[in-house]
Amino acid sequence: MLYQIALTLVPQVGTVQARLLVEKIGSAQAIFKTSPRQLEKIEGIGSVRAKNIHLFKNFAEAEREIRFLEKYKIKPLFLTNEEYPRRLLHCYDPPTLLYYRGEADLNSSRIVSVIGTRSNTDYGKQLVETLVKDLSSQQVVVISGLAFGVDALAHRAALKQHLPTVAVLAHGLDTIYPDQHYPLAREIAKQGGGLLTEFRSNIKPDKHNFPTRNRIVAGLCDALVVIESGTKGGSMVTAELANGYNKDIFAFPGKISDAKSSGCNHLIKINKAVLLSSTDELLQAMGWLNTKKTHIKKQKELFIQLSDHEKIITDLLKQHEELSIDELNFLAALSSSAVAAAILNLEFEGIITSLPGKRYKLMD
Repeated sequence: MLYQIALTLVPQVGTVQARLLVEKIGSAQAIFKTSPRQLEKIEGIGSVRAKNIHLFKNFAEAEREIRFLEKYKIKPLFLTNEEYPRRLLHCYDPPTLLYYRGEADLNSSRIVSVIGTRSNTDYGKQLVETLVKDLSSQQVVVISGLAFGVDALAHRAALKQHLPTVAVLAHGLDTIYPDQHYPLAREIAKQGGGLLTEFRSNIKPDKHNFPTRNRIVAGLCDALVVIESGTKGGSMVTAELANGYNKDIFAFPGKISDAKSSGCNHLIKINKAVLLSSTDELLQAMGWLNTKKTHIKKQKELFIQLSDHEKIITDLLKQHEELSIDELNFLAALSSSAVAAAILNLEFEGIITSLPGKRYKLMD
């Protein structure tokens, strides 16, 4: 843990560079033990970053953070940790280290992020509460940012429906922002949700931290739902990030004269969000609606001779329920062409089915 925290403290080594180092070298400790000459040969690192790693001495700061984590029972989730959110690994800039206090499964099979304005109307409130209530039968994890307005409404609606909800924070876990949401944050943790951040203790909610936080809200979900947003602000930034991560984005429309719905209307107009008028439409688009189960496909599977590659894919889907094409490429440790060929054959045989967002699961 010492070296993992220390890696986040090295000047000019950001999340992209940290991931490169982990992929090429392995553990955080091994990175610090590697010579500068070897480090600078890694594409994207160079001599300055290699020197900064070699000369890094501020391990005392990392040790202080470890004591804080132990005192408050906070789990550090490094890139290679089994509990690290897999969906974030398919973003180009995943957090090197996350700090998590909670019990909600960050790798749950169904995760929805709900975002929107800080100054919602009654219309927005009704949309949030109806959406989350209708999602309760699907046992999704609800993600938001603990801000005023739609964020807080989403968390409270999830608590009311006994759904796990995770608040992604733009600061360290030694504080809560805004202060008024301390009770809400405690209730989230108490009811089996979680508080998640990539910022260590004593990092305050400075303005530039919020876009950084928003990329986690965008990357952590399967579907992002925008409820009341202007054309500028954090919600639009998050939607843009989600689009870059190839997430499924949905938006509830509003009156063309309503400034608080102008962002939602714009996302729909430029085809970056699917127009949403009911939760069923989201469930249908995501392939989450309950359908009639048949045993024909399962029986058929017993008589099919699977190739080694096909066995790898089906075994992974048995373990994880559903996976994206990127996750299958990563976990299968096969070439992308081999994975694509195996998926094509399995779909043809009716053993797996495709879902929105290039995700796959075994046929029911």
